[in-house]
Amino acid sequence: MFLASWIWGMAVVLCCLSWFLLGRRRRRQGEPPLENGLLPYLGCALKFGANPLEFLREKQKKHGHIFTCHVAGKYIHFLTDPFSYHALMRQGKHLDWKKFHFATSAKAFGHGSIDPAEGNTTENFHQTFIRTLQGNALDALIEAMMENLQYVMLQSRAPKSNAWVTEGLYTFCCQVMFESGFLTLFGKEFNSNNDKNLSSKQETERARILNALENFKEFDKIFPALVAGLPIHLFKSAHSAREKLGEALLHKNLLKRDNLSELVTLRMFLNDTLSTFDDMEKAKTHVAVLWASQANTIPATFWTLFYLLKNPEAMRAATKEVQSILESAEERIGLDGKHISLNRKQLDNMPVLDSIIKEAMRLSSASMTFRVAKEDFTLHLENDFYNIRKDDIVALYPQLLHFDPEIYADPLTFKYDRFLNEKGEEKTDFYRSGRKLKYYYMPFGTGIAKCPGRLFAVHEIKQFLALVFSYFEIELVDSNVKCPSLDQSRAGLGILQPSNDIDFRYRLKCL
Repeated sequence: MFLASWIWGMAVVLCCLSWFLLGRRRRRQGEPPLENGLLPYLGCALKFGANPLEFLREKQKKHGHIFTCHVAGKYIHFLTDPFSYHALMRQGKHLDWKKFHFATSAKAFGHGSIDPAEGNTTENFHQTFIRTLQGNALDALIEAMMENLQYVMLQSRAPKSNAWVTEGLYTFCCQVMFESGFLTLFGKEFNSNNDKNLSSKQETERARILNALENFKEFDKIFPALVAGLPIHLFKSAHSAREKLGEALLHKNLLKRDNLSELVTLRMFLNDTLSTFDDMEKAKTHVAVLWASQANTIPATFWTLFYLLKNPEAMRAATKEVQSILESAEERIGLDGKHISLNRKQLDNMPVLDSIIKEAMRLSSASMTFRVAKEDFTLHLENDFYNIRKDDIVALYPQLLHFDPEIYADPLTFKYDRFLNEKGEEKTDFYRSGRKLKYYYMPFGTGIAKCPGRLFAVHEIKQFLALVFSYFEIELVDSNVKCPSLDQSRAGLGILQPSNDIDFRYRLKCL
């Protein structure tokens, strides 16, 4: 027994030694400073994952504005100088923004490759999303979301009287935004106001959507592990949850629903005509759409409402702006079944809410921008140039920018008017070292890969807030509650979730 353990121990030591001597990457002339880390394959992954911001700050202080880290089998060049971001955006000839995203989607959601070069589909996914989430298509989404938010708040889950209801703020935001967003994208199973069984059908529909929410949360918990490369079969319950979400979004089930969004309708058509995917793979591309529509919008909604509840001045300014827009639109608030209607133009005319949402997302965003090198090339920055190897990743981590005290004074403090100028309009002038920044706010990424659904996401949050202000009295159970910390397990994926929920209470206004 002892001999066998000794042999296995020596084998492990020899493997690690062999990797250290032969497998570790060596920095070549002209390449950025290199951090291999001590662990085979993982490299710096554990230290990076524990606190990405502090890890990158430490390496930035040690190496300067660009350095390379070995993270989970990948070599990532982190570019930390905001004045060099434009240099990265200009490298379309040498850098591929799709490769990482396509590979991650296939790995996480379980469908075949969506890269047209792989031969499974000829659909241009990015153009599909731009076509159905922006321009005229956005107006229809906004209209549907406004209706669905009011249905969910006032019929599906509203308190039956004006008594106070206490629950978790994140739970509230999660249920309202998920149910409303699901109905907006994937339509309803009921559509007849004359149906005597409508109420029963609505309850059944809500139960199914809330069940989908539980599956969504179970799958979402292990999403960072899937992005890191771990197979989903290691997570039995999450794998089952993903399969159930896929079954719910099979084309045969979607065809039974009314008022499907243009996004889903077009994606179904393109799946059926331009891809070789089987039925479940097609459904899993819709699971990807569902995840993309909810995973960042829900926590962004939570943080925005939380900071408003913690800041009476911000709440007063936001409420005043919403009331002014409603009055100018001659919208009457009541519980008589007549819904409030705010169109895109009216929602766009809310600079205070814009600033509040931006500030909440600045404080909670930990997105990462990736580009994969198509070939060996030389990356020319403002004052230097560096050699980059094929298949290496060049990355931006905007939280370094968002928390830079030279750009944002007192960066960890919520300031609702931080993105407003002296005239109360959108502020776009931010400086570092006396120079105006082109890139200063990047929760949605940048360049051609900028999130195509960002406009809809911001409008969703505005709609949510406008309706909460209009129909409910709300307050924190403990007005002195501390701000929850950010869950760092999702660093690199977008808006970070709170590490714990916060109790609040609400009741219907006497309108």
